[in-house]
Amino acid sequence: MTRTTASSLIVIPCLNEAAHIGGLLQRLRPAAARLGARIVVADGGSTDGTQGIVEKLAAEDPRVTLIANPKRIQSAAINLAVATFGDDADYLIRIDAHGGYPGDYCDRLVEEAQATGADSVVVSMLTSGTGAVQKAVAAAQNSRLGTGGSKHRHMSAGEWVDHGHHALMRIAAFRAVGGYDESFSHNEDAELDHRLRLAGYRIWMSGKTQMVYYPRSTLKSLFFQYLGYGRGRARNVLKHRMMPKLRQMIPLLVFPVVLMALLSPIFVLAAVPFLVWAGVCLGYGTRTAISQRNPAIALAGVSVMVMHLGWSMGFWLQLFGPQPSREAA
Repeated sequence: MTRTTASSLIVIPCLNEAAHIGGLLQRLRPAAARLGARIVVADGGSTDGTQGIVEKLAAEDPRVTLIANPKRIQSAAINLAVATFGDDADYLIRIDAHGGYPGDYCDRLVEEAQATGADSVVVSMLTSGTGAVQKAVAAAQNSRLGTGGSKHRHMSAGEWVDHGHHALMRIAAFRAVGGYDESFSHNEDAELDHRLRLAGYRIWMSGKTQMVYYPRSTLKSLFFQYLGYGRGRARNVLKHRMMPKLRQMIPLLVFPVVLMALLSPIFVLAAVPFLVWAGVCLGYGTRTAISQRNPAIALAGVSVMVMHLGWSMGFWLQLFGPQPSREAA
């Protein structure tokens, strides 16, 4: 692996990730040594032993640092890490504590940033799960029906994009636009990408590396995750006076369709849009299970319905309903 003269700051926002943080840090340490990088774990107040695991590794490796993130959310964690340690680095690399990464992930990001001149390098996400529900959720999130064909949900050959899963940014560009908006607990990445583009910065989607995302393992937690995503997208639309994309506007109809179906005892045709939507989603789940010869992922259709409903409900509640307090992401 060719060593670069540019330095990097690797930041891991986390909260209660004791099951994953140790292994993740061990996988990142060789790359940090090659890149001359510092690894900063910004902990939002874990109560499961996460901090002790990080402290033990930090005692063994001076490149690993633990800091407290009193605001708890990921956007605040990264802003704090950059404010504290960013002066000594050229690139910010954002790592999700609950994700999987190839050993050369950080190296590839830096290589592509230098080769393309990009101010931000984003990556595709391959969703993977274990257990029936998580596998079904993964199938839903890897599908166009579930995500509307988002580019970062499918492996790219390398291209300029408007948005993707955040991986690397030039710290100078990150600071120039003010970093993440800490009023966003969800969708802070898309909001920052919008400001980067407005300021003339360029975003490159990697064709050389990707991450593995491990999704929620219950339908309840999946619903609340997408409820937050919907709220975040609505806040983004309101802040920047922008129209949702077509692939986002179609799922927006789901919550109104569900509400309309409640009128079916009075007006039977009110249930038709709901039945069409449910039929498409459940049919997708059945077809996927048959094509992959895996009955365990038959719940993929139900997972898509949960994602659509949560996202749509979150969007409309953000526009017209009571505002929730911020939660840790």
